[in-house]
Amino acid sequence: METLKENLGFVLVCLVIFAALCLLALGFEKWLCQGRKKFSDTHYAAYVAIFAAMAGVLMLIEIPLPFAPPFYKIDLSELPVLICTFYLGPVAGVVTELIKVLLKLLLKGTSTAFVGDFANFAVGCSFVLPASVVYHARPSKKTALIGLVAGTLVMTVFGSTFNAIYLLPKFSELYGMPLEAIVGMGTKVNPRITSVSTLVLFAVVPFNLLKGAIDALLTLLLYKRISPLLHKGDTYRKKTTDEAAA
Repeated sequence: METLKENLGFVLVCLVIFAALCLLALGFEKWLCQGRKKFSDTHYAAYVAIFAAMAGVLMLIEIPLPFAPPFYKIDLSELPVLICTFYLGPVAGVVTELIKVLLKLLLKGTSTAFVGDFANFAVGCSFVLPASVVYHARPSKKTALIGLVAGTLVMTVFGSTFNAIYLLPKFSELYGMPLEAIVGMGTKVNPRITSVSTLVLFAVVPFNLLKGAIDALLTLLLYKRISPLLHKGDTYRKKTTDEAAA
Protein backbone atom coordinates (compact mmCIF):
# COMPACT_ATOMS: atom_id res chain seq x y z
CA MET A 1 0.00 0.00 0.00
CA GLU A 2 2.85 2.37 0.80
CA THR A 3 4.41 1.75 -2.63
CA LEU A 4 1.02 2.25 -4.27
CA LYS A 5 0.58 5.57 -2.47
CA GLU A 6 4.05 6.72 -3.56
CA ASN A 7 3.34 5.80 -7.20
CA LEU A 8 -0.10 7.40 -7.18
CA GLY A 9 1.37 10.54 -5.63
CA PHE A 10 3.99 10.73 -8.36
CA VAL A 11 1.38 10.22 -11.10
CA LEU A 12 -0.79 12.94 -9.54
CA VAL A 13 2.13 15.40 -9.51
CA CYS A 14 2.83 14.56 -13.18
CA LEU A 15 -0.79 15.20 -14.15
CA VAL A 16 -1.00 18.46 -12.21
CA ILE A 17 2.20 19.82 -13.76
CA PHE A 18 1.12 18.73 -17.24
CA ALA A 19 -2.27 20.44 -16.83
CA ALA A 20 -0.62 23.60 -15.47
CA LEU A 21 1.82 23.75 -18.38
CA CYS A 22 -0.97 23.24 -20.92
CA LEU A 23 -3.07 26.02 -19.37
CA LEU A 24 -0.05 28.31 -19.24
CA ALA A 25 0.81 27.61 -22.88
CA LEU A 26 -2.82 28.07 -23.95
CA GLY A 27 -3.02 31.40 -22.13
CA PHE A 28 0.17 32.67 -23.74
CA GLU A 29 -0.93 31.48 -27.17
CA LYS A 30 -4.30 33.21 -26.98
CA TRP A 31 -2.58 36.40 -25.88
CA LEU A 32 0.25 36.33 -28.40
CA CYS A 33 -1.48 34.88 -31.45
CA GLN A 34 -4.66 36.92 -31.15
CA GLY A 35 -5.89 37.96 -34.58
CA ARG A 36 -3.48 35.68 -36.46
CA LYS A 37 -4.68 33.03 -38.86
CA LYS A 38 -5.06 29.59 -37.26
CA PHE A 39 -3.68 26.48 -38.90
CA SER A 40 -6.17 23.82 -39.91
CA ASP A 41 -6.54 20.98 -37.41
CA THR A 42 -5.14 18.44 -39.89
CA HIS A 43 -2.11 20.60 -40.68
CA TYR A 44 -1.47 21.30 -36.98
CA ALA A 45 -1.78 17.64 -35.92
CA ALA A 46 0.37 16.39 -38.80
CA TYR A 47 3.29 18.70 -38.02
CA VAL A 48 3.09 18.04 -34.27
CA ALA A 49 3.24 14.31 -35.02
CA ILE A 50 6.21 14.72 -37.40
CA PHE A 51 8.26 16.82 -34.99
CA ALA A 52 7.34 14.60 -32.03
CA ALA A 53 8.47 11.52 -33.95
CA MET A 54 11.82 13.15 -34.77
CA ALA A 55 12.23 14.23 -31.16
CA GLY A 56 11.34 10.75 -29.88
CA VAL A 57 14.03 9.17 -32.05
CA LEU A 58 16.63 11.76 -31.04
CA MET A 59 15.77 11.11 -27.39
CA LEU A 60 17.07 7.56 -27.85
CA ILE A 61 20.53 8.88 -28.74
CA GLU A 62 22.00 9.82 -25.37
CA ILE A 63 25.52 11.08 -24.76
CA PRO A 64 27.08 10.69 -21.28
CA LEU A 65 28.89 13.68 -19.83
CA PRO A 66 32.26 13.51 -18.06
CA PHE A 67 31.22 15.94 -15.29
CA ALA A 68 27.90 14.29 -14.33
CA PRO A 69 26.67 10.92 -12.99
CA PRO A 70 25.75 8.37 -15.69
CA PHE A 71 22.00 8.94 -15.36
CA TYR A 72 22.47 12.51 -16.67
CA LYS A 73 22.83 12.12 -20.43
CA ILE A 74 22.41 14.81 -23.04
CA ASP A 75 20.33 14.43 -26.20
CA LEU A 76 19.11 16.68 -29.01
CA SER A 77 15.39 15.90 -28.66
CA GLU A 78 14.59 19.53 -27.78
CA LEU A 79 15.68 20.69 -31.25
CA PRO A 80 12.58 19.45 -33.17
CA VAL A 81 10.37 20.64 -30.30
CA LEU A 82 11.80 24.16 -30.50
CA ILE A 83 11.33 24.28 -34.28
CA CYS A 84 7.77 23.03 -33.84
CA THR A 85 6.88 25.58 -31.17
CA PHE A 86 8.44 28.43 -33.17
CA TYR A 87 6.34 27.33 -36.13
CA LEU A 88 3.02 26.41 -34.49
CA GLY A 89 3.01 28.12 -31.10
CA PRO A 90 3.46 27.41 -27.35
CA VAL A 91 0.74 24.74 -27.03
CA ALA A 92 2.32 22.71 -29.83
CA GLY A 93 5.61 22.79 -27.92
CA VAL A 94 4.07 21.30 -24.75
CA VAL A 95 2.13 18.65 -26.69
CA THR A 96 5.20 17.71 -28.72
CA GLU A 97 7.23 17.38 -25.52
CA LEU A 98 4.64 14.98 -24.10
CA ILE A 99 4.35 12.84 -27.24
CA LYS A 100 8.14 12.74 -27.53
CA VAL A 101 8.48 11.24 -24.05
CA LEU A 102 5.63 8.76 -24.62
CA LEU A 103 7.26 7.58 -27.85
CA LYS A 104 10.57 7.12 -26.07
CA LEU A 105 8.85 5.06 -23.37
CA LEU A 106 7.19 2.86 -26.02
CA LEU A 107 10.46 2.33 -27.88
CA LYS A 108 12.89 1.97 -24.99
CA GLY A 109 11.01 1.94 -21.70
CA THR A 110 12.39 3.60 -18.59
CA SER A 111 15.56 3.08 -16.59
CA THR A 112 14.79 5.77 -13.98
CA ALA A 113 11.41 4.63 -12.59
CA PHE A 114 9.79 7.22 -14.93
CA VAL A 115 11.32 10.09 -12.92
CA GLY A 116 13.89 10.89 -15.60
CA ASP A 117 11.22 10.82 -18.30
CA PHE A 118 8.98 13.16 -16.32
CA ALA A 119 11.98 15.41 -15.70
CA ASN A 120 12.73 15.50 -19.42
CA PHE A 121 9.17 16.67 -20.10
CA ALA A 122 8.87 19.24 -17.31
CA VAL A 123 12.35 20.71 -17.66
CA GLY A 124 12.06 20.63 -21.45
CA CYS A 125 8.85 22.67 -21.24
CA SER A 126 10.63 25.19 -19.02
CA PHE A 127 13.04 25.70 -21.94
CA VAL A 128 10.56 25.61 -24.81
CA LEU A 129 7.80 27.79 -23.33
CA PRO A 130 9.85 30.93 -22.56
CA ALA A 131 11.63 30.67 -25.90
CA SER A 132 8.33 30.34 -27.74
CA VAL A 133 6.60 33.15 -25.85
CA VAL A 134 9.40 35.65 -26.50
CA TYR A 135 9.65 34.67 -30.16
CA HIS A 136 5.90 34.82 -30.88
CA ALA A 137 5.58 38.20 -29.16
CA ARG A 138 7.35 39.68 -32.20
CA PRO A 139 8.78 37.02 -34.54
CA SER A 140 12.29 37.83 -35.76
CA LYS A 141 15.80 36.42 -35.62
CA LYS A 142 16.58 38.78 -32.73
CA THR A 143 13.62 37.68 -30.60
CA ALA A 144 14.41 34.06 -31.44
CA LEU A 145 17.89 34.57 -29.98
CA ILE A 146 16.54 36.41 -26.93
CA GLY A 147 13.90 33.73 -26.42
CA LEU A 148 16.42 30.89 -26.63
CA VAL A 149 18.75 32.61 -24.14
CA ALA A 150 15.81 33.26 -21.81
CA GLY A 151 14.67 29.64 -22.19
CA THR A 152 18.14 28.35 -21.37
CA LEU A 153 18.32 30.47 -18.21
CA VAL A 154 14.80 29.52 -17.08
CA MET A 155 15.52 25.84 -17.73
CA THR A 156 18.76 26.05 -15.76
CA VAL A 157 17.15 27.70 -12.75
CA PHE A 158 13.96 25.62 -12.80
CA GLY A 159 15.69 22.35 -13.67
CA SER A 160 18.31 22.75 -10.95
CA THR A 161 15.78 23.74 -8.28
CA PHE A 162 13.31 21.02 -9.30
CA ASN A 163 16.06 18.40 -9.20
CA ALA A 164 17.17 19.40 -5.72
CA ILE A 165 13.70 19.75 -4.19
CA TYR A 166 11.71 16.99 -5.89
CA LEU A 167 13.28 14.92 -8.68
CA LEU A 168 16.36 13.54 -6.93
CA PRO A 169 14.50 12.64 -3.69
CA LYS A 170 11.67 11.08 -5.74
CA PHE A 171 14.14 9.12 -7.87
CA SER A 172 15.75 7.86 -4.67
CA GLU A 173 12.34 6.87 -3.30
CA LEU A 174 10.91 5.14 -6.37
CA TYR A 175 14.15 3.59 -7.63
CA GLY A 176 15.08 2.35 -4.17
CA MET A 177 18.50 3.98 -4.09
CA PRO A 178 19.58 6.09 -1.09
CA LEU A 179 20.37 9.73 -1.82
CA GLU A 180 23.85 9.13 -0.42
CA ALA A 181 24.46 6.52 -3.14
CA ILE A 182 23.23 8.91 -5.83
CA VAL A 183 25.54 11.64 -4.51
CA GLY A 184 28.33 9.05 -4.41
CA MET A 185 27.91 8.45 -8.15
CA GLY A 186 28.56 12.14 -8.61
CA THR A 187 31.56 12.07 -6.29
CA LYS A 188 33.20 9.46 -8.53
CA VAL A 189 33.27 11.88 -11.47
CA ASN A 190 33.84 15.04 -9.44
CA PRO A 191 35.28 14.98 -5.88
CA ARG A 192 33.63 18.36 -5.17
CA ILE A 193 30.20 16.68 -5.31
CA THR A 194 29.55 15.72 -1.70
CA SER A 195 25.84 16.53 -1.24
CA VAL A 196 22.62 17.06 -3.17
CA SER A 197 23.30 20.79 -3.40
CA THR A 198 26.81 20.30 -4.81
CA LEU A 199 25.48 17.62 -7.17
CA VAL A 200 23.04 20.17 -8.53
CA LEU A 201 25.67 22.93 -8.65
CA PHE A 202 28.44 20.98 -10.37
CA ALA A 203 26.39 18.56 -12.51
CA VAL A 204 22.80 19.71 -13.09
CA VAL A 205 23.53 23.41 -13.68
CA PRO A 206 26.28 22.85 -16.30
CA PHE A 207 24.21 20.04 -17.84
CA ASN A 208 21.25 22.37 -18.45
CA LEU A 209 23.44 25.24 -19.64
CA LEU A 210 25.23 22.98 -22.13
CA LYS A 211 21.98 21.40 -23.35
CA GLY A 212 20.36 24.82 -23.78
CA ALA A 213 23.35 26.28 -25.60
CA ILE A 214 23.61 23.39 -28.08
CA ASP A 215 19.87 23.29 -28.82
CA ALA A 216 19.69 27.09 -29.09
CA LEU A 217 22.59 27.25 -31.54
CA LEU A 218 21.20 24.48 -33.74
CA THR A 219 17.72 26.02 -33.70
CA LEU A 220 19.10 29.39 -34.80
CA LEU A 221 21.06 27.73 -37.60
CA LEU A 222 18.19 25.57 -38.84
CA TYR A 223 14.87 27.30 -38.24
CA LYS A 224 15.19 30.24 -40.63
CA ARG A 225 16.53 27.91 -43.31
CA ILE A 226 13.61 25.47 -43.12
CA SER A 227 10.94 28.02 -42.21
CA PRO A 228 10.11 28.85 -45.88
CA LEU A 229 9.64 25.12 -46.56
CA LEU A 230 7.31 24.78 -43.59
CA HIS A 231 5.22 27.81 -44.46
CA LYS A 232 5.06 26.87 -48.14
CA GLY A 233 2.48 24.18 -47.37
CA ASP A 234 0.49 26.14 -44.77
CA THR A 235 -3.22 25.43 -44.63
CA TYR A 236 -5.44 27.55 -42.43
CA ARG A 237 -8.71 26.93 -40.67
CA LYS A 238 -11.75 28.57 -42.20
CA LYS A 239 -13.44 31.07 -39.92
CA THR A 240 -16.72 30.03 -38.39
CA THR A 241 -19.77 32.27 -38.65
CA ASP A 242 -19.21 33.54 -35.11
CA GLU A 243 -15.52 34.27 -35.73
CA ALA A 244 -16.32 36.08 -38.98
CA ALA A 245 -18.94 38.20 -37.24
CA ALA A 246 -16.48 39.12 -34.50
